[in-house]
Amino acid sequence: MPGRILVDITPLRESRDFRLLFTGQLISIIGTQLTVVAIPYQVYSMTHSTLQVGAISLAQLIPFLAGALSAGPIGDAVDKRRIMVWTAALMTLTSAAMAVNAAVAHPSLVVLYVVSSLAAGLMGFSNTARMAAVPGMVERRHFAAAAAMMQVVFQLGVIVGPALSGLLLGIGLPLVYALDGVSFVVATVASVMLRPIPPAEGAGGLSPWQSTREGLRYLRSRQVLQGVYLIDINAMVFGMPRALFPAMAGSVFGGGTITLGFLYAAPGVGALVGAVTTGWVANLRRQGWAVIVAVCVWGAAIACFGLVDTLWVGLVLLAVAGWADVISAVLRNTILQTSIPERFRSRMSSIQMAVVQGGPRVGDMESGAVATLTSVEFSVISGGLACIVGAAVIGALMPVFRHHLAGEIDDVPV
Repeated sequence: MPGRILVDITPLRESRDFRLLFTGQLISIIGTQLTVVAIPYQVYSMTHSTLQVGAISLAQLIPFLAGALSAGPIGDAVDKRRIMVWTAALMTLTSAAMAVNAAVAHPSLVVLYVVSSLAAGLMGFSNTARMAAVPGMVERRHFAAAAAMMQVVFQLGVIVGPALSGLLLGIGLPLVYALDGVSFVVATVASVMLRPIPPAEGAGGLSPWQSTREGLRYLRSRQVLQGVYLIDINAMVFGMPRALFPAMAGSVFGGGTITLGFLYAAPGVGALVGAVTTGWVANLRRQGWAVIVAVCVWGAAIACFGLVDTLWVGLVLLAVAGWADVISAVLRNTILQTSIPERFRSRMSSIQMAVVQGGPRVGDMESGAVATLTSVEFSVISGGLACIVGAAVIGALMPVFRHHLAGEIDDVPV
């Protein structure tokens, strides 16, 4: 049956709000991915330093974490739609500011650091609210399908955005940043059209600090959730070489901005193939083991990528890595959404968002620093191998996570 192979689109057919969220998210992700290429390209063009490329990503980490983690207790206590509307509107302004900075005769690196960091904080706040809103838009039996559909929308953006950015950078940086701003206008309108998403019954009685502490106590007692977060941190910190792409496009593959766009887009191509063929993932019972294997495949593909200097071979390896990553992501999201009570959903989503988006920023700094001390190739290869070792260690030390079965609730204290 097609449903056993292809992604289940039932959430799109049955939920108006999910369709709006899907559409707004697709447009805004494409815009965001334009800047995922544009910012490191601009930094590398201005400084010719892989360390600076990693540093600007790391500078975005603290604001992003602050936004994502504060959105947890707030999102469990207020209307999530309001959060999505206001953050999208404010991110329109940050994109406009980066466009203006890029358009002046002598762009400021300091302004780029500050504004991109502010945008990262808003993104952390917004993405947490969006992730926590999804389960309220679909029936519980469609949680896995909804998680897969959100991966589809993300991977479409990851493919189209970087590839388009590689083409548009030849025209000019201001245009790229301006289009990102337009994408957030669309996201704002889509969010306004959503129905209100009120907090769960009984939520809101605690202060933000008390709410955060309660969420952390819940996390400390759930090994499966800890395993989900840790294995993703491991993969993104050690096995994410995207900060090296601006240097590799020219020094390894002998190309320019179009080659750079292809490098950023290639993992998304593999991930999109994986996302649209995730019907079989819903039938996997040993989900913990499946996540570990998928992360190991990611690490192996990245390590092999560091060994090649032929562009098409490198792109294929990045696509394989992206395929493995999306399988891991769908499984991790399914585990989280099926095992977290509604009253903790935003708080756990905020931690997940901090991990998913924060890990790559730490990884950018790690890969950039290692490349500066050694070489680009060594940084990529060693990172992929470290990712495999880390996944094996996490699996060995966290047996409850390793043996987690589909639909199982983790009630084992740590």
